[in-house]
Amino acid sequence: MAKSNHSVLIFALGGVGEIGKNMYVVQSEDDIVVIDAGLKFPEEEMLGIDMVIPDITYLEEHRDKVRGIIVTHGHEDHIGGLSYVLKHLNVPVYATKLTLGLIDAKLKEAGILNDTKRVLINGESEIVLGKMKATFFRVNHSIPDCVGVCLDTPEGYVVHTGDFKFDQTPVNQQTADLAKMAMIGDRGVLCLLSDSTNAERPGFTGSERSVGIAIKDVFSKSTGRIIVSTFASNVHRIQQVVDAAAQFNRKLTVVGRSMQNVINISRDLGYLFVPEGLIVDTDEINKLPAEQVVILSTGSQGEPMSALTRMARSAHRKIDILPGDTVIIAATPIPGNEKYVARTIDQLSRIGADVIYGGHGPNGTVHVSGHGSQEELRLMLNLMKPKYFIPIHGEYRMLKTHSLLAEQVGVPEENIFLLDNGDTVEISGGRARYGPKVHAGNVLIDGLGVGDVGNIVLRDRKLLSQDGILVVVVTLSKQNGTILSGPDIISRGFVYVRESEELLDEANRIVTQTLVKCMEENVNEWSSLKNNVKEALGRYLYEQTRRRPMILPIIMEV
Repeated sequence: MAKSNHSVLIFALGGVGEIGKNMYVVQSEDDIVVIDAGLKFPEEEMLGIDMVIPDITYLEEHRDKVRGIIVTHGHEDHIGGLSYVLKHLNVPVYATKLTLGLIDAKLKEAGILNDTKRVLINGESEIVLGKMKATFFRVNHSIPDCVGVCLDTPEGYVVHTGDFKFDQTPVNQQTADLAKMAMIGDRGVLCLLSDSTNAERPGFTGSERSVGIAIKDVFSKSTGRIIVSTFASNVHRIQQVVDAAAQFNRKLTVVGRSMQNVINISRDLGYLFVPEGLIVDTDEINKLPAEQVVILSTGSQGEPMSALTRMARSAHRKIDILPGDTVIIAATPIPGNEKYVARTIDQLSRIGADVIYGGHGPNGTVHVSGHGSQEELRLMLNLMKPKYFIPIHGEYRMLKTHSLLAEQVGVPEENIFLLDNGDTVEISGGRARYGPKVHAGNVLIDGLGVGDVGNIVLRDRKLLSQDGILVVVVTLSKQNGTILSGPDIISRGFVYVRESEELLDEANRIVTQTLVKCMEENVNEWSSLKNNVKEALGRYLYEQTRRRPMILPIIMEV
């Protein structure tokens, strides 16, 4: 497409400076194309939060320009936010067959499946999105049906790699479409957005097929039950566990709702091949000899309520880990989950299970990454030969390392843009510069509440978790303001009442004294009364205990 004086704006609403919550936006005048709509798991200080999705305020403000959401593949950090986003932004969704199958299950659960236009694409598709046109190229990752995106904009080609690695021996026989990538590069790429997850890892990422070899080796040597835990969406890994179970005459049972959902969808769509009668109900497992059993489970990240973690705590309804069991954790911890995984491994080992994890297989690794290492990132840069480069999908140090790799293969330093969420790159007349910042942030999901928990609520939760709460209940006379009953002090998470009677008696006296003083000075506005009680009581409790509990005065009038 011939270049014009239109400007193109490129930015992330999630996915840079963090792992997860991927959402990238390309805007050309009156057309906006969104790539991915993922979630991420909460950070440690986000107490009680279930998940985090991108803030789409900018997209809502420009909803008439949004032409659609292209989804590169079916992982949660790319599709997990869709059902929330589409409730506020009803636009078409473009995705490959398996990805669409996983998305449909989410939209059905959210009750918006029939209201959403879903368009099936593949590596050969071409779709028109306003004045932009999108084509696709096949890439390898740890789930089938992944694509990169090439957007033909009025300024030139903008390419988003999706999550990728170059697997020369993929489990499903579908190699990355190197010829098409090279063809796109030969046409001239204006700007490349590329996956930075493994930018710090030298060399090449191993083939998924090597995991299958290591898993079969474990199966050949194990005489007890085998429990395999992996990401629910890693269909290639699940296929290799199925193949090993069939080869060694073991029956397979699946525990964990997300794992069951992915297996059902993958089988229905022809991405997972399971011999008839291999999968049995969990209730049947205890009736079979140990050497004929394989349990496929969620919980490779040590999530507190996942199947494997509950088994490790002996809290699962149907399955207990027994001495002599072999547990394969075929995943590496997502940054931030290391201690949960370590705790689960510890509990399993304490029970007497033989635990194999990460690179600790007896004959090779039981996990390889789905993301390309440094040599593959260099290869992608060399294939695409971009004029401008934006590293995406990773924490800042990963983006920084990826930018250094780009410099090594010839991208000038001034043509590389390191972004935070909300930073924009504006390209006009073939020249790129930092553009105006757009609104970006986190929307926190807690139970059924979307965005109703903010910084103030999190601050209160943190305070409650650290120093507890004191509730002060007082009843005042409406006529003359005298205290009719109370103050009653209720302590939760602050001090043990039976051993702190003296402290609480004095606290009681201070509250009474403060209220009497307020009445004498004709201070009878409730907010003032409460503030005075909080200040006086807070000061005393800090002097005595060096703690600052949340103080909640409840004043009633009769």
